[in-house]
Amino acid sequence: MTHVSERSGAGSSPTGSGGDRQPWTAGSGRAGRKRSVSYADAGVSIDAGDRAVELLKSKVKSTRRPEVMGDLGGFAGLFRLDTQKYKRPILASSTDGVGTKLVIAQQMDIHDTVGIDLVAMVVDDLVACGAEPLFLLDYIATGEVVPDKVAEIGAGIADGCRYAGCALLGGETAEHPGVLRPDEYDISATGVGVVEESEILSSERVEVGDVVIAMRSSGLHSNGYSLVRHVLLGAGRMRLDVVIDDFGRQRTLGEELLTPTKIYAQDCLKLIAEAEVRALAHVTGGGIPGNLVRILPEHVDAVVNRSTWKPQPVFDLVQSKGRIEDPEMEATFNMGVGMFAIVSAEDADRALATLTGRGVDAWQAGEIIEGSGNVQMVGQHTRG
Repeated sequence: MTHVSERSGAGSSPTGSGGDRQPWTAGSGRAGRKRSVSYADAGVSIDAGDRAVELLKSKVKSTRRPEVMGDLGGFAGLFRLDTQKYKRPILASSTDGVGTKLVIAQQMDIHDTVGIDLVAMVVDDLVACGAEPLFLLDYIATGEVVPDKVAEIGAGIADGCRYAGCALLGGETAEHPGVLRPDEYDISATGVGVVEESEILSSERVEVGDVVIAMRSSGLHSNGYSLVRHVLLGAGRMRLDVVIDDFGRQRTLGEELLTPTKIYAQDCLKLIAEAEVRALAHVTGGGIPGNLVRILPEHVDAVVNRSTWKPQPVFDLVQSKGRIEDPEMEATFNMGVGMFAIVSAEDADRALATLTGRGVDAWQAGEIIEGSGNVQMVGQHTRG
């Protein structure tokens, strides 16, 4: 992992007499200047970035896979792909961020969970095509590098990689004074996975009679937070430190909103190995209809029965406070389902047993019927 503060290029210094590299200063060649200007004067601390790297090293090493080559600090991360394991290996890639959920983390001054969200958004897109996540590269941009804070963010990313079974292969931390406030940051990541060409999951595999299996989300995950913040913290004037009885366990609103996104990658890979999985749909922006439709061929419909599950209380809170209509909720939030698997009817029981055995709350939520490539949401959620 190459977490290093944005720095002036070491190779850009002018060459002095005898070929020795001389440090550049703002006063070079100007008589009468008593003080040179440093990068730190512009608001960028290389030392702070280096300290953040040191704090992260043990966490990053915990994500190491046998294929990883070299050690931390290189210009690029190296990963030896085991080509003997595949007949026709296909690389899959995905990139994403966390969105405005980061605003909640910054207001709460809690930074060790959003990294898990980041990994989830990337690796669960990879596994949706059947790919095993191999490694991830992260990027952190901040107004001021505070080593402990960057280490917290990075620790969450490393935790997410361990849950997903992928290596945290590299990354970058950039300090952007004047662009971001000192307490502001944004994060993104790109992941790479691999899948045998003949085992790629796609809509072409989905057939009439298949079963739709739902896997429960951990809550809001990482989508719709602009709307959440608007209706709860803006118009609703709620405080993040207020305890919400419906959440249970004396959880505050802020704690609920920072619940990390569920990572399904390893569970889905195990499911693929144990049952006839036709397709997987990661439920992110666009909600259940907007994501499930992406894995449907034009000659079928997916029927999803809302009465088979009860969304978590946070969805009711957002909807009631914002007076949001049902279609808008379903087009924005996951409504309690973070991943769908389409499996053959013959393997439905085996699939559910596999997921239950791994501690995943899963159930049969619908079926595939003849149609025209649409998602039919039927029934009503249990309330109260």
